Amino acid sequence: MSGTNRKWYQLDNAAKIIPSTAQGPNTRVFRISCQLKENIDEEILQDALDEVIEEFPYFNCVLRRGFFWYYLDYRKNLAPKVEKESLPPCSRLYFPGRKNILYRILYYEKRISLEMFHVLADGTGAFIFFKKLISTYISKKYNIEIEKDDENSSVNAKGDDAFKHFYEKNKGLKQLKSLSSKKAYHIKGEKDLDLLPHLVEGCISSSKFLDIAHSYNTSVGVLATAVYIVSVIDEMTVKDFDKNIVVSVPVNLRQFFPSETTRNFYGTITVYYNPKEYDGDLKKVIEMVDKSFKSQLSKENIKNTMNSYAALEHNIAIRVVPLFIKDLTIGFINKAAKSGVTTTMSNLGNIKMPENVSEYIDRFSAFMTAPSQQICVASFGDKLVFGEVSAYATHDIMLHFFRRLVSMGLDVEITSSDYDEDEEIAAKYFEDKEE
Repeated sequence: MSGTNRKWYQLDNAAKIIPSTAQGPNTRVFRISCQLKENIDEEILQDALDEVIEEFPYFNCVLRRGFFWYYLDYRKNLAPKVEKESLPPCSRLYFPGRKNILYRILYYEKRISLEMFHVLADGTGAFIFFKKLISTYISKKYNIEIEKDDENSSVNAKGDDAFKHFYEKNKGLKQLKSLSSKKAYHIKGEKDLDLLPHLVEGCISSSKFLDIAHSYNTSVGVLATAVYIVSVIDEMTVKDFDKNIVVSVPVNLRQFFPSETTRNFYGTITVYYNPKEYDGDLKKVIEMVDKSFKSQLSKENIKNTMNSYAALEHNIAIRVVPLFIKDLTIGFINKAAKSGVTTTMSNLGNIKMPENVSEYIDRFSAFMTAPSQQICVASFGDKLVFGEVSAYATHDIMLHFFRRLVSMGLDVEITSSDYDEDEEIAAKYFEDKEE
């Protein structure tokens, strides 16, 4: 079955572990936001969604339990409705037993947000849908014709499971387990008593940050990762220094394998840093991170990380056991792997929109729930946004991170989803700036 006649989809290989690992504040929901220059018209936004979703029927699915695997059940008559934002960011979308769609479109004042359960797509795939929604909304509101972009893939290509096309049998499961043998520093902090998500973002000049990266002869992604590592060190005590800072970095596999899928198609690389080596010189940290990126971003290494996700489906021992046992096994493997990670740094890169649409857009931002902390980086025009959402009620490491940016000569605009907390965060930021 294919296209709009297709009644169900197998989960792609990266998605197979997600239902088993969506627990507590780690809802496995990510959020992409676009802030426009004028307030949102709900009726026009709904009209745009009704039009655009026709190109993405795969998203109108509910998650069902099979005997061996979860699967996605397509529901043609599920009509998504835009909602005025009222829930905490990245609130739960998947409820076992409920037949509800796994994404929501929210608006609040000038901002439109897409929240999606990670089984449907990765950030790159979701952005294909979201960018189309934003362009369609702007074209309808301002009566302009959308300029053509490079995205013209078919409905079938959008719903394709790219892992199946490029999988090569190897010892992929060993890579899934490898992180558990590493001692990683774990972020500490005061958590929300109800484990509700708290969002904080910082916006800087993308051109100035790029200039700084070039001054160090490196990229935006490497510089952001290096600054984050030293920000974690700012929070560590001396007795914590016997544990590595381990940063997981998602990699868009579409850069290495030809695919137009909007489903999950990503791997990861991992940066290890021994805090005992830090002597206050950011340049040395950048050089280490840069070397780590380059050594892991080879075609062969990327192929191995892709195969590690596909290994779950192709491993006979895992395939033949019932789903309730898989849930326990995958949950154990995932917990062990996450114990070897300090944080995740996800860079969505420089977002391009049609020129006649861009003039109505102020910025894009992105957020992803995680067991501890995940930083998402999104750049549009001259605005680069660092976004973090977690169950931490305090944002100490993000404050260290923003202070570091200030010390580099950058102005940081800080906002938060917490009532009155953005003023508190901003107050601390300005205190440091004055010092």
